[in-house]
Amino acid sequence: MNMKAAKHRSASGFTLLEVLIALLIFSMGLLGLGGILVLSVQTNYAATQRTQATFLAQSLADRMRVNVIGVWTDKYNVTLTSTPVASCNPVSTGCDPTGVASWDLSSWFDQVRQSLPAPTAVVRCVKTVTVTPPDLRVKPPYQGTCTVELSWSESVKRGTVNSAGTGNSGQQTFAWVFTP
Repeated sequence: MNMKAAKHRSASGFTLLEVLIALLIFSMGLLGLGGILVLSVQTNYAATQRTQATFLAQSLADRMRVNVIGVWTDKYNVTLTSTPVASCNPVSTGCDPTGVASWDLSSWFDQVRQSLPAPTAVVRCVKTVTVTPPDLRVKPPYQGTCTVELSWSESVKRGTVNSAGTGNSGQQTFAWVFTP
């Protein structure tokens, strides 16, 4: 009976080496989960920025649809790196289409600067007809397309790949083409 008791005692419990190996495997798993969590947060932030760019481009498209005369007279064709000064405030005073376009671009780009890091915006409208309608007071539908292109700086680690599948310098661009 002493033999059985000796066998039972030697088979029970863990050695220190087994515990250290289990702890090493467990900590490597936690490090992997931490890396996945960091990647998830970075990806979620980038997706939020792209969603903001979509909303902002749609917002300017809606503003331009309201001021068709400003679009016809090329008042929205701009490149913006800083918020322009509005020449008129349609809330407190009456503005002509040029003043409304100025107000739209100023308030819109202020929203862009608050939503995206280091943004630039290019707005270009191209008419498909060469003749301006004779009476712009009737607000004829715009015949052509407009493009709103937003670019911003996105913090991405070196060596990663952007959505286009190329090496990323951190600059992202979103373009929206529409007919006002």
